[in-house]
This record gives sequence, structure tokens and C-alpha cells, in this order.
Amino acid sequence: MKFLLLNQTFYPDVMATAQYLSDLAVTLTERGHEVTVVASRRAYDEPEKCFAKSETWRGVHIRRIATTAFGKSAKWRRAADFASFIVTCCWQLLFTRRPDVVVALTSPPLISFIGAIYARLRGTKFVYWVMDLNPDEAIAAGWLREVSWAARGLHALSRFSFRRAQRIIALDRFMQERIQAKGIAPEKIVVIPPWSHDEAVRFDLEGRKRFRAAHGLADKFVVMYSGNHSPCHPLDTLLGAARQLAGDPRFAFLFVGGGSEWRKIKEKLEIRNQKSELTTNIRSTISDPTSDLRPPAANVFCLPYQPLDQLSASLSAADLQVVVMGEAFVGVIHPCKIYNILGVGAPMLCIGPTPSHLSDILARLGSRVCTGVNHTDVDHCIAEILRLAVINQRGEAEIYASTSRTYGQQTLLSRMVAEFETLDGGPVKSGETLSAGVPVDRQ
Repeated sequence: MKFLLLNQTFYPDVMATAQYLSDLAVTLTERGHEVTVVASRRAYDEPEKCFAKSETWRGVHIRRIATTAFGKSAKWRRAADFASFIVTCCWQLLFTRRPDVVVALTSPPLISFIGAIYARLRGTKFVYWVMDLNPDEAIAAGWLREVSWAARGLHALSRFSFRRAQRIIALDRFMQERIQAKGIAPEKIVVIPPWSHDEAVRFDLEGRKRFRAAHGLADKFVVMYSGNHSPCHPLDTLLGAARQLAGDPRFAFLFVGGGSEWRKIKEKLEIRNQKSELTTNIRSTISDPTSDLRPPAANVFCLPYQPLDQLSASLSAADLQVVVMGEAFVGVIHPCKIYNILGVGAPMLCIGPTPSHLSDILARLGSRVCTGVNHTDVDHCIAEILRLAVINQRGEAEIYASTSRTYGQQTLLSRMVAEFETLDGGPVKSGETLSAGVPVDRQ
């Protein structure tokens, strides 16, 4: 079969969607399928960095298209970059051979609509891999008013994508329910969570030591939030805990990754470290507990996204990993970072609503080193950090291993590939395995 994959990010970008789509593309190629990817030349979180216009990587044909690089400091800049990708993607598709299956993700938000239209015009099948729901996310974040014409128009385009799809991949049961509530037939929807990167991410003791030594963390209890920092993952509660624990030399709060909220924290850190004419202004903002200009406490640090080959060391360096989900985003986004955390066996603090996919995972684990707190409950957050600092141990290996297998790459990637291959009407034979030794799961 010939597959065409559409998404803004792909290898070698470090964004989560790039990594998952790369896993899928390589596995399909190893299975004997022909795979072409259309993605952006610019790195998602570093738009000044450009990748090769065209290359073949591990058998996958990659076509990278030019886009603007206004960045994400303002809504119009983000919208312009998205629009430029959509326009140049449409141009690229004019010169792309007809595939058997078009697979579209959700970055930028309208790429699924382009994929659905292209599949319809070329008389081919369409798979919608829903990494997040839009415009639901934009509305929940306050970027769009639900009653606005823009929101209504985007809802209409989203429904077209869902209805045109032969298969819809949702990431959890809450996302599945939201999609069904849009009037989509339940038999079209398959729930397949994103997988952990089993081959690349595992507990790395030596890497942990090197990472902690390199960043001055050797004698600290490191509380880490790693991944995308967006308004969907409000960090106020965690930052509040960091401020109140600033006088305790045991703790360091490390924010690793990128995104608009990460850049805000980084900018505040730069303000905090300036010792010139800004000192007076900083003192005045500290006195106002509601000021968004307050610099973080002295125990807060930032690092950029870590490459996949260094992710084990980075994640293993933490004594406590934090996962955050905003109250309004259940079923809209998915906390995929939780699977790699399970893979390294790190204790976990989840900040978010109940019920949610996070609370489902915590209930399944039943671990004393995995806990959840509500947003705004800074005192409870601090109490749990202090409790876990006293225990100061990795997760119970047996409990973690069982849950990790459920969300492991071998389990979930095989399900994904099997779903795609059955679109051609040729079911995989019982007992057949993927080329990497992955058993096919037809459930």
C-alpha cells in the first residue's frame, strides 16, 4: 500500500507528534509499504532551524515545505505560520502521486481538512489521527469564542474531516466520547493511546548522574516538568509550590521542553538574574502576589527540549516527574508524556481534574509514589512533594512494568499498523508479527 502522511512536524524534529509519526512511518516502510511524508522544513519550536527540503530516511520519502517563521509570540504570528504551511502543503499535494491511504494528524489544526479534501478528490481512503481536538482546544484555552463565526466555521471543517474518515484514531476514552458527541459513528473510532518510546527511553543510572552533575543538581531532590508547556498545562500550582519551597535547599524545580509557557518562565528567569537597573522593578513586582511579571523562585530552572537519544538521561535525572492537565481540556488533549515517565519508573505527581485519563492511570497504578492533586491546591501539592521527598525512591517495578506494557510501543504500534492494513481489505494473518518482532494485536 502507498501511504501519504501529513503533519507539520516529522523526523528529526523533537516534538511528540514528530516522534510518533516517525515511528509509524518507519514501521509501515519495514512492513513493505511505500510511505511519503509532507512536513515543514522548519523545526516547530525553533523556526530558525531548517531541515533538508527532501530526503529518504530509513526508506521513508520526506518532502519538507517552506513556511513563514513569525514564531509564537502573538496569535497573528502563529496563525500566519499555520496558514503558510496549509497553502504550501496544498501546492505540494498537486505534485504528489495518488496514495492508497492519506493519514492526517492535527498540526496545524486545518491539516486534517486538507487531508480529507485531498483523499476525496483522489478517491482514496482517509485516516484521521486525532492528537488534539480543535477548535475545542482553542475555545477551552480562551483563544476563540464558541459563538464566534470563526469557531463555527472551524467546527464545520472539523466535522467534515471526521465524517470523511474511514478510521479515526482517538487517544483515550474521553476523546472518543467527545468525538461521538459530534455525531460521528462510534464504529469508525478506535482508541489507541500514544506509546512509550521503549527502545529509546528507559531508566539510565549513569545518564542520571551525568545530567545532574552537568546542571548542578547532584545533591537536590529534582521536581521536573518535561515536555510541551502550553496554556493547556497550567503551571501556576507547581510554580506556587516552588515559591513556597524556595527556602528549602533540598529542592530544585526543573522545566524542560518548550512552548509559550516555557518561554514565559525562561524570560522571567532572565529577569530574575539581571542585576542592573531592573532590580527595583523586580522588587516591586515581588510584592504583588498576583503579578504575572514575578520572577520564579531561585530554585526554578529551565532547559530546552532534549533530543530523543538523551531523553532517558533527562527523565531519569528527576526524583519526581510532574504531569499537568487543565480543567477544561479532558478529552481535548492527551498527556502522552506520562508513558515515558512510566518507562523510567519515576515517581509521579499529577495536577489536574478527576475523572480524566490521568486519574485513570493513577487508579490503575495504585502506587504510593504516584499521586494526584487539584489545581490551585498549592498546600496539598507541597505536602505531596514533601512526602515523596521523604520516601525518595523510584516507582514499584512490578506495578510500573505491568502498566508500561499496556502502553508500550510493541503493543500500541502493532494495533495502529493493523488498523491501517485492514483498510485495504487484507486482514493480517493470525500470529503474524511486525518486522521489528512486534506481535499483531487485532483487538
